[in-house]
Amino acid sequence: MIYEYDGKKPVIDETAYIAEDTVITGDVTIDAEASIWFKTVIRGDVAPVHIGKQSNVQDLCMLHQSPNMPLVIEEQVTIGHQVTLHSAIVRTKALVGMGSIILDGAEIGEQAFIGAGSLVPPGKKIPPRTLAFGRPAKVIRELTEEDFKEMERIKNSYVEKGQYYKKQQQKNE
Repeated sequence: MIYEYDGKKPVIDETAYIAEDTVITGDVTIDAEASIWFKTVIRGDVAPVHIGKQSNVQDLCMLHQSPNMPLVIEEQVTIGHQVTLHSAIVRTKALVGMGSIILDGAEIGEQAFIGAGSLVPPGKKIPPRTLAFGRPAKVIRELTEEDFKEMERIKNSYVEKGQYYKKQQQKNE
């Protein structure tokens, strides 16, 4: 379900996969080959939301923002199941584990990994290429090449699945 809000309608690249039960409102931009999964809500009714190329926002996520504080997900990012993102920045190739909450002004560095169930408080900066975990999230260690391979595998699987589901949608139209 795609809704205009206050004269702003979501802009979604034709190659993006959007699950049919997703709700997207207002000032939202979704780039090429991104995928937005089942029962996710993306509200761009307070500030802009931008989701970069080949990023995936998995099932049951909630994306919103505070006034004058956009939500930015850069390219090739993985947002796990049931994540809440609120006026944060998630840099290229980062992964936010399922059930995590990322709050206003937080920044997840490039290729950083936020462990499942973590809470990144307002304004917290997680450095690039690190694993952060906990409530509140703390940096545990630097990531390894094995970690990066797994993060890439997950991202690639969602790009592939998104394109598969996109084709299925088109067949049913």
